[in-house]
Amino acid sequence: MKSWMMQPILLTLLVAGQAQAQNLAQNLAPSVTQESRNLPGLAQAGEIIIDRAGIPHIYAATARDGFFLQGYAVARDRLWQIDLWRKRGLGRLAASFGPSYVEQDRASRLLLYRGDMAAEWKAYPADAKDWTEGFVAGINAYIAETERGQQKLPIEFAATGTKPERWQADDVVRIRSNALASNLTSEVARARALCGGDVKLEPMRRRLEPATEVTIPKGVDPCSIPQNVLETFTLGTSDVKFDGKVLVMASQDTESQEGSNNWVIGPERSATGRPILANDPHRAQSIPNLRYLSHIDTPELKLAGAGEPALPGISFGHNGEIAWALTIFAIDQQDLVVNDAKVPLKEVRETIEVKGQAPQVVTLKFSADGPILFEDPATQRSFALRTTWNQPGGSAYFNAAWAFKAKSWDEFLVARNHWGAPPLNLLYADKKGEIGWAPGGFVPKRNAGDGLLPVPAGETYRWTGLLNPALMPLKHNPKEGWIATANEMNVPAGYPYLLALEWADASRVTRIQEVIRDKPKFGITDAMALQNDVTSPFARRTVGLLKDLKGRSPAEVSALSLLIGWDGYMGADSASAALFEVWAGRYLGESAVKHLVPEASRANFGRPPATSVIPVLEAGTLLGPDPAKLRGEILLESLGAAWAETERLLGPDARQWRWGTLHQADFKPALPIPGRDAERRVGPLPIGGSNSTPNATSWTGDYKFTAGPSVRLVMDVGAWDNSVVINNPGQSGDPSSPHYRDLFPLWASGRYVPFVWTRARVLQEAEHVIKVTPAR
Repeated sequence: MKSWMMQPILLTLLVAGQAQAQNLAQNLAPSVTQESRNLPGLAQAGEIIIDRAGIPHIYAATARDGFFLQGYAVARDRLWQIDLWRKRGLGRLAASFGPSYVEQDRASRLLLYRGDMAAEWKAYPADAKDWTEGFVAGINAYIAETERGQQKLPIEFAATGTKPERWQADDVVRIRSNALASNLTSEVARARALCGGDVKLEPMRRRLEPATEVTIPKGVDPCSIPQNVLETFTLGTSDVKFDGKVLVMASQDTESQEGSNNWVIGPERSATGRPILANDPHRAQSIPNLRYLSHIDTPELKLAGAGEPALPGISFGHNGEIAWALTIFAIDQQDLVVNDAKVPLKEVRETIEVKGQAPQVVTLKFSADGPILFEDPATQRSFALRTTWNQPGGSAYFNAAWAFKAKSWDEFLVARNHWGAPPLNLLYADKKGEIGWAPGGFVPKRNAGDGLLPVPAGETYRWTGLLNPALMPLKHNPKEGWIATANEMNVPAGYPYLLALEWADASRVTRIQEVIRDKPKFGITDAMALQNDVTSPFARRTVGLLKDLKGRSPAEVSALSLLIGWDGYMGADSASAALFEVWAGRYLGESAVKHLVPEASRANFGRPPATSVIPVLEAGTLLGPDPAKLRGEILLESLGAAWAETERLLGPDARQWRWGTLHQADFKPALPIPGRDAERRVGPLPIGGSNSTPNATSWTGDYKFTAGPSVRLVMDVGAWDNSVVINNPGQSGDPSSPHYRDLFPLWASGRYVPFVWTRARVLQEAEHVIKVTPAR
């Protein structure tokens, strides 16, 4: 095992020795390889030091050169990924991959920012366009090297017979379809469920916080919302598929499998005497994943953190003075607007290039509310997307640029006040010891309604603008000495403005709070352990309903014996976790629907998540005249079915069951390449956790891991060299690179690598150095 592959228990030894190590690291070790590059577009000489985890540490004379070299480094590691991201977002897939992608191109173009570009750039810091121009120039410089034969193209280009395209700065901010805005899909799912359904059952289908009675907007019949109304939206916001499968909208509205954790510990509660800031965003997993680690060091700007590979800078991390972290804060930023035949539509014709064929002309339609996602010829209705992302400044994560030069809480609030999308819980810490919580994101002011259902076009339900960001809630240096968020409903009681009603289950933040409260002094290793914690308060709560039940069959008796008294530990080695996930994830909601939802309404109702079902079973108000009896019937029936399913999956001996046998991380690239897929696969490895544990590891269908921590980052604020990180499965998208999968076993087992800051420590961790000079 390489020496830098640290287990949490060894971190304190590393920290203790760093001061001495910094004095020793004056020169590169003999094992470090070096190369030189002359790069057109670079203003002055610089260097990219790649460390042993594949993280680039960029040294440049100016901020623009720093972003240039970041773009070059990203292209070196992720060219296929970012080229595909750009082509998908701009609607240029058919030009590379042929006519089967014309419809996805049309859908993507509907969702582009189409406002004034001068206003768009004005919404960001004054330097942002220059930084972005430098970043894309660095990408283009690497592309030029591939064209000259100085660098090899990733194998995916040869497999598809395609070439990477050159970038412009506007490309980066015009793409809006990656914004993680909500709640369009849940509006449609709710409308479909209410078509012939009973509004009183809504709490079981989708929990609302605070509890809210669903009211159907005047002028909209839920049955008038077509089942396929969001096919275009789904196509325009989905990843590129190469397996020939058609993308369709999910038939049920389940809580998002993507979420995040962050927490900040103030100096009085920290074992270091300095703030500790931790972040582990949970997203759908891919290879490579959607985050990239980098470090930029210039005289005018210094940054280190994680960001989207196709964006300059970082989304979360630090600048040497302050640090920030993010999780989704569920502001409702979307409405589906129903237009009758009288609503005027604007038509825009665009030409889509098609590989191997003549270009195709497509028609895009827009109303005053936004792009038309669907037209129903039978009723002459059309359906528009009203969203905040069409506002200037709505490019996803790009407003992190406002934080790049912030040096204080007040300056950080300027960044928060500009934040557009996605809406975020932003946590803050600085070298002076201050900490804070400042949620940010565009908040629509609705003239009427609550955003839970589609609304008719017109004055009654229009938006009247955006909430003044200065009116958003805040916490600054709270008396508890720490703050944590995990996508839960955390709006303070009595807050006067409607932000959202759909939030993630609070199980993750409950566990995080339990652990932090129990430690008078909380350290770096504690943060690492908590990011990998697999205890579920929701599982404990759920099995608590079983304690007085008596099994009626051998399967029910066996299931009760395995779960009653279980502590909610969801480790990969747990038999109870395997049964619980099969039960809660597959059978509990199905049984509740069978007993509570009329048969005619079940198809549209879907299978609700257990996190919505359990509160309904606890409350009992929907369970009829004998709530205890019906509750027991639902619990036992579903448990018996889950036991039989787990036996089928794992065998008849429950002592041999392991959650990790079912729940595995196994990553395969989206593009199959015959003869090369084995070398490109990463995994499988058994994984613990669930979507209700801090180590959030969601699954779908076959129980395989599908979403969870993309990056785990723990920052020792002010002593930045002590910070640690892990990216999954590696920094590179090239299967021939040592950094394609090297971090995967570390990530899976809860280990980290150093995320160093000072030059002395960077040189100590160096593996490869690229000396760069301007081309003359």
